[in-house]
Amino acid sequence: MSSPKRKLTSTPTDHSAPKSSQSKRTLVQPPGHGIEAGSRNTIPRNSDNISAMDALSGVKQAVLSSEPRISPFDAIRMTNDYGQDYWLSRDLARLLGYSDYRNFISVIENAKESCKNSEHNINDHFVDVTEMIHIGKGGKRPVESVQLSRYACYLAIQNADPAKEAVAAGQTYFAVQTRRQELVDQGDEQAIEDQRRLVLRSEMREHNVQLADAAKDAGIVESKDYAIFQNHGYKGLYGGLGARDIHARKGLGKGQEILDHMGSAELAANLFRATQTEQKLRREGITGKANANRAHEEVGKKVRQTIRELGGTMPEELPTPESVRILQNRERKELKILNDIEDGKD
Repeated sequence: MSSPKRKLTSTPTDHSAPKSSQSKRTLVQPPGHGIEAGSRNTIPRNSDNISAMDALSGVKQAVLSSEPRISPFDAIRMTNDYGQDYWLSRDLARLLGYSDYRNFISVIENAKESCKNSEHNINDHFVDVTEMIHIGKGGKRPVESVQLSRYACYLAIQNADPAKEAVAAGQTYFAVQTRRQELVDQGDEQAIEDQRRLVLRSEMREHNVQLADAAKDAGIVESKDYAIFQNHGYKGLYGGLGARDIHARKGLGKGQEILDHMGSAELAANLFRATQTEQKLRREGITGKANANRAHEEVGKKVRQTIRELGGTMPEELPTPESVRILQNRERKELKILNDIEDGKD
């Protein structure tokens, strides 16, 4: 997506709606919930192209698809210099179907009251900012907005107009995401590991496509040749064990993929193998099946050597977790309510 035509400043502003007494200052927040005032957008987005209907259909697709997709609420998410996620109130209002932002100000004020009643610090979750937006012919105009933490978004949507279809999708999205972050913040090691596996498995799938393209450029075209090419990479990383050996060692059945049954550490090692092999093939202009196979195995050995030097556990000795597909199914079940929303709409 292209970068939004705006910038954020921490210039104090006056809302036309009643204001709470929080000051505009740089805050130190607990990771995942609080936000920092005056932080910059580090994830370029063009939220102007995201409508309220996208919230319903897009989130539903992201949940029900077998492949992970970006939710519209993720598409307007930003990250500050501290690595903390936040949303701008104007973006959220537009996505929820509020064509006039003034109608959304009361929603924010009610959300602040809910935050206070829940004994959370309002300053940790709501920060007044000014956006500079382009108005054509090189002109700019300051507009008032609020940086919202994940929890603040959850509260805002709980106080939004339930008649708007996108609000129902947003309630489900932020309820699930807030709960997940709570588990992570509370030190739920399994929740953290599950999230890492989901992210790394998705990245592994993406980079395997790129690796296949690089291998094709090197002369590996037939599927059987690509299987041999992949096997050389595994042998390098797993101390001589090929794909079948790893499959058997993990005790997997027919049709089960070894990448689906790797923990985050094992996935990270394989991701490094894949990315570095792709770069090596392209950087050195390697051609020929034998040369490509050799390069893949060499990279695998280098990754294994690095693990050994760091005192890590060899990949073949790591435990075999349940399939990552089970984790993906759990995510879809958590958001299954979106099916009912869609049925109600139809």
